Amino acid sequence: MTTLEGAVVLVTGGQRGIGRAIVDDLLARGAAKVYATARNPRPSSDPRVVPLPLEVTDQASIDALAEAAPDVTVLINNAGASSPDTYLDAPVEDVRAVFDANFFGPLQLTRAFVPIIERNGGGHILNAHSALTWVARHGAYAATKAAFWSQTNAIRLELLNRGIGVTGLHMGYVDTDMVTAVTAPKSRPEDIAKQALDGIESGAYEVLADDTARGAKAATALDLTAVYPELAG
Repeated sequence: MTTLEGAVVLVTGGQRGIGRAIVDDLLARGAAKVYATARNPRPSSDPRVVPLPLEVTDQASIDALAEAAPDVTVLINNAGASSPDTYLDAPVEDVRAVFDANFFGPLQLTRAFVPIIERNGGGHILNAHSALTWVARHGAYAATKAAFWSQTNAIRLELLNRGIGVTGLHMGYVDTDMVTAVTAPKSRPEDIAKQALDGIESGAYEVLADDTARGAKAATALDLTAVYPELAG
């Protein structure tokens, strides 16, 4: 288990949406320092927040981030990208791009920061997934989250005896800029952030943050026609 009071935390995509809510909750829990990344970071009014630039698909940017944040004890891989809702009509380059952002980017960040967290005495990694980990909707986005879930589970095993816990966070629609056009029910970012950080502090392997995520995982045991009713004809 990892105590967030006094921790030094890196939150990718930490200046908007769920990432910003996580940063706010970290401060309320007494984090000593929070590195909040964005492509074009804005200054913060809180001296504990250190805005840093990051392009998650660029190794040089990740290397520069690791050099600028050598005291990190908790890594939160929150940044990601959406994708077209089709495999057959989207350019293959777009499919590759979303894998670069949602699978390879977090992997490169984890590889960069595991040695740093170890040098600082151990800590935690939280990876933001989705209810779409278990439901093949919205094109390659769902595939990247399924692959990222598998990566998270494998890395948790690799780090089992190295003093670094790993939590996977899953949720349905959250009321952020990314889903403004969606009319389905949405969770509040603050509620997702609270559950995510509670998961870190309790050492949870997985946080299913809403009914959508819980239902999606449970449905993996059902017949495909229950998950995709259009297959029932």
